Amino acid sequence: MSATADTQLLAMSGIELARAIASGEVTAVEAVEAHIARIEAVNPKLNAVVVKRYDEARAEARAADERRARGEPLGPLHGVPVTIKDALDVTGTPSTYGLPSRARTLATEDDIYVRRLREAGAIILGKTNVPQLLLYIESDNPLYGRANNPWDLERTPGGSSGGQAAIIAAGGSPLGLGTDLGGSIRVPSAFCGVVGMKPTTGRTPDYAAFGISLGQRAIVSQVGPLARTVDDVALALEIINGGRAPESEPPAPLGDPAAVDIAKLRVAYYTDDGILPSARSVRRAVTEAAGFLAGRGAQVTEWRPPDVARASDIFYGALSADGGRGAREFLGRDPRDPRIAQLVMLAGLPRPLLAAASGALGLLGQRSLANIARNFGYRDTLHYWRLVEAQMDYQRRFQQALDTDTGGPFDIIICPAAALPAIRHGDSRDLVTAGAYATLYNVLGYPTGIVPVSTVRPDEEQPRRRSGDVALRAARRAEVGSAGLPLAAQVVARPWREHVALAAMRVIEEAVAARGGMPSPSAM
Repeated sequence: MSATADTQLLAMSGIELARAIASGEVTAVEAVEAHIARIEAVNPKLNAVVVKRYDEARAEARAADERRARGEPLGPLHGVPVTIKDALDVTGTPSTYGLPSRARTLATEDDIYVRRLREAGAIILGKTNVPQLLLYIESDNPLYGRANNPWDLERTPGGSSGGQAAIIAAGGSPLGLGTDLGGSIRVPSAFCGVVGMKPTTGRTPDYAAFGISLGQRAIVSQVGPLARTVDDVALALEIINGGRAPESEPPAPLGDPAAVDIAKLRVAYYTDDGILPSARSVRRAVTEAAGFLAGRGAQVTEWRPPDVARASDIFYGALSADGGRGAREFLGRDPRDPRIAQLVMLAGLPRPLLAAASGALGLLGQRSLANIARNFGYRDTLHYWRLVEAQMDYQRRFQQALDTDTGGPFDIIICPAAALPAIRHGDSRDLVTAGAYATLYNVLGYPTGIVPVSTVRPDEEQPRRRSGDVALRAARRAEVGSAGLPLAAQVVARPWREHVALAAMRVIEEAVAARGGMPSPSAM
């Protein structure tokens, strides 16, 4: 194909590409070769794709073209190249979680969601970079090194699905799969200007055996899609769900986004969760997204979610309930990323010492660190049980607020995915609370999607006031030089109503397109 044809092919969504392959306009081989060439062109700067299966993908593309030539039935992603997060098993490749000791441990079968993508006709090009043990919002680890953001190489694409978001934003893959325990799909999607979705807890549970132990069931990681369009995310979600009405127990049907009447929706929106104030640019993007829905007739009300700090305590308390023992066992003798080393050290300290440290940090003006440290060090079953009870109580309180607060009952919530646009490399150590806008909905188990809205304007770079708090200092660094970075809205629906979130996301996407759309990543 010519360079122009390759460029046109790379600009296609997954759905468009599947249609072009099915019609014979493009072959699967051409699609795969174009995306391999794009990965090879951008990956030296991004370090997003860390395991490549090009030979296998080429063979699978040839077989896909032969099936089409024979007139066999074609899946909805027939011949479409995709990428998979390192944490999900793909036969013949390692799932390392950033652990050098796992680099030669090859999967003997596909993860169930990978298998469903393959059954739909997708062709896997490779696997993408992550943080060590998937535990923070930068994709950097001692095995593969640091992934970079295609909008600004000095900034992170986020984590833990950061490599996935980066390569999709850069055009090396039209769509892929990530996982989300505490914002791991949504924060990278927002940082890189792509679409992503975390499904309702229980719809697509993540069976990965590393990171946070599978035995921790209060907050359960979910597998979800990332792509450049809402329609691609909707299709990929339907595929990994096992279909629109899968034969599963309990049944987990998906509604139809096209059947949602936007004018009948009641929408709540907020821009400050009370933990880390969002950047001026982020506030504007969220307000614009809510305005797009209001423009289609939805009833939109400014709102404040109840006691997000309590939800944050539940999140950090549940995930540290073992005192970091599971993480230490997973790490073994492997070299430790400094951020992981810090988390494991804190989680393993005795409770009296942590309580004293939290109090001292508060007195020293380090409110963000104090609020996290106060949840560590319990390491007893009774405390974990009480956290689960507190989570159940909080879920009831939150639903009641949605039902009874002024302007409700609400169908949709619009809010930030993170307090800031893409942060600078290394700052996730101090900005643990930046993603609390996302972790709230892991505690609740609600489905939530990310849709790009805008980019940071030069006049929005004006940093927040100076502070001695390390998190606020890092937030100030993030805002300086942020002009041109992508901005997104997080769109939250009630449990099992992903289709309502997708319908709202589609309206926002259409409104953004009508005013000129999102630009391409500036560093590429």
